[in-house]
Amino acid sequence: MPNERAGGPTRPEDLVDVARLVTAYYTVHPDPADPAQRVAFGTSGHRGSSLAAAFNEDHIAATSQAICEYRARQGTDGPLFLGADTHALSEPARATAVEVFAGNGVRVLVDEADGYVPTPAVSHAILTYNRGRSTGLADGVVVTPSHNPPADGGFKYNPPSGGPAGSDATGWIQERANEIIAGGLTEVRRIPLARALAAETTGRYDFLGAYVADLPSVLDLDAVREAGLHIGADPLGGASVAYWGRIAEQHRLDLTVVNPYTDPTWRFMTLDWDAKIRMDCSSPYAMASLIEGRDRFRISTGNDADADRHGIVTPDGGLMNPNHYLAVAIGYLFRHRERWPAGAGVGKTLVSSGMIDRVAADLGRELVEVPVGFKWFVDGLADGTIGFGGEESAGASFLRRDGSVWTTDKDGILLALLASEILAVTGRTPSEHYGELAGRFGEPAYARVDAPATREEKAALGRLSPAQVTAGTLAGEPVTAVLSEAPGNGAPIGGIKVTTENAWFAARPSGTEDVYKVYAESFRGPDHLAQVQEEAQTVVAAALRG
Repeated sequence: MPNERAGGPTRPEDLVDVARLVTAYYTVHPDPADPAQRVAFGTSGHRGSSLAAAFNEDHIAATSQAICEYRARQGTDGPLFLGADTHALSEPARATAVEVFAGNGVRVLVDEADGYVPTPAVSHAILTYNRGRSTGLADGVVVTPSHNPPADGGFKYNPPSGGPAGSDATGWIQERANEIIAGGLTEVRRIPLARALAAETTGRYDFLGAYVADLPSVLDLDAVREAGLHIGADPLGGASVAYWGRIAEQHRLDLTVVNPYTDPTWRFMTLDWDAKIRMDCSSPYAMASLIEGRDRFRISTGNDADADRHGIVTPDGGLMNPNHYLAVAIGYLFRHRERWPAGAGVGKTLVSSGMIDRVAADLGRELVEVPVGFKWFVDGLADGTIGFGGEESAGASFLRRDGSVWTTDKDGILLALLASEILAVTGRTPSEHYGELAGRFGEPAYARVDAPATREEKAALGRLSPAQVTAGTLAGEPVTAVLSEAPGNGAPIGGIKVTTENAWFAARPSGTEDVYKVYAESFRGPDHLAQVQEEAQTVVAAALRG
């Protein structure tokens, strides 16, 4: 249940003490023996707070050194593009990284205006540089914890593929980083920041200019401009703030940056479901102010702090469920991108809505269902075998209009602008399009809940095989499949997915809490969804016992 303050304004006691946070970054040292204080790459980099000894200078110095060693092992000797968002810990972490990269003689490129750099701009820069090259390839780092609260920091590595690093890379980097921390950082090579910035190996790159100028290659911005749409874009205090202003100016769009300010406390946000400040553009609570003003614009959009996620608000539908918008975007794009490869498939994470399955089937396109994590779409987007890759948490990207790769990381700016293209070209909002899909294929009810689990139970859940699930029915329907591997690539899903004709659930252990996550959906309505959710926990408990 949401907190009674959810969707309401912040109070002084909600705000992080930025001075204390940054001081802790430099003065608190992690205990290498404490798992909670070690470098740990999740689905998108290492995250934590300096106040909890989980994101401190030791972590970033060691991780940066590990990245230098990893790229040397891989023969990656081109430039490293470095981006960062607006979290308070991002700037000190960026400075630490520059010192270490320069100390290792790595050619590092920082923003030419010392501005904030969103995740998609880094992916775009890597792919632009590497196009046509087979040697001297570039890679990148983005300093961001994405939509996490203001006290958190984050640090993620993107290899020459341009997207999130795979588990082979992140596993090696985190293991080496923890070795370096345990060794007292004696193996870290770094030079003072002033020298690092002045080093011959440190250069500048116009991330903003390159990204914004290239947008017409992936979107029909002429149609948006000619339709005269009044657009509202809220960066939610994140790294896309300067990008939206430049997009409006350079492409002559009637676009208003709803909130052109940044503040490391994010005091202008409305509180999320648990009364925490969180820049989650898929949350109706975090997006409450934009939803309230939805009648001011034909389309309103929001992005999280590093702009890899999107939120779409329409006057007729309010904030769209991310799954709903993904289904609409897929249906539109595959019918309006004539130059896309005929065999390009539809990529989705296996906990995304079954509506996407039905849209893909209607389009006659292959459905490529992968585990949670955008890294699974990287290769398909790069070679054009996937035209669109999207995940349930409002992250997606797709090909350029000519069918070549745009980004291999999530691009919230791109998906936000697509909503305006859809309205301009079709004359109907994305929410109206979803209403049509629901009329054709049924109206699914979708939700995620958490169930308690011990550390041992979580480990067992991650190892479950289909043979251990003995249930023949789920919520009154015969079970049609039990999966422990994703159908699209055969990769382990770290849990199980059980499907019927009209419903499904997936259960995956949480990486940070003593719970497991139950994703579920039913095309038979909310009451049937509740039954699916209840029986899912019974099915999981029986499998773990057996």
